[in-house]
Amino acid sequence: MSSPESARYLGGDPALGSRFLFEVDGVEIGLFASVAGLEVSSRFVEVAEGGQNGFVHRLPGRLEWPTITFTRGLTDADALFDWMNKTAGEGFAANGNKLVRSTGAITAVAGNGSRLRAWSLEGVYPVRWTGPRFGIGTDDPLTEELEIAHHGFRSSSPAR
Repeated sequence: MSSPESARYLGGDPALGSRFLFEVDGVEIGLFASVAGLEVSSRFVEVAEGGQNGFVHRLPGRLEWPTITFTRGLTDADALFDWMNKTAGEGFAANGNKLVRSTGAITAVAGNGSRLRAWSLEGVYPVRWTGPRFGIGTDDPLTEELEIAHHGFRSSSPAR
């Protein structure tokens, strides 16, 4: 079986300006064409001060980290399902029905293969996988999506 880095895309390798490498506990899950949800927002608490009618104080609150969705062309690599099987079904039961959260990393990779920027994620686990949509008479590319939950990330420049 080929590695996720060199996994062949069914129907040919799509022309991409950049790709996103996703790794879990140091294992390459694969290259993805798009990543959505790599964001953080801060909730705030409004406090109205007595006698101060010009504004309301906004105090920082909890950070919110949405799920992240990865999309790519269908590949023949198994790393994604190997990881998912550890967090569901028999793999989950074999671990005493306890969810094992992993560390993850997303790395933006330029068209020439150089690593541009990386984000390390804490407490990662898969929450959804969506496979290709099949239909007679359609030439739509075969794609898959992976959605993950996490407890936050840090951004860094990758080692060169």
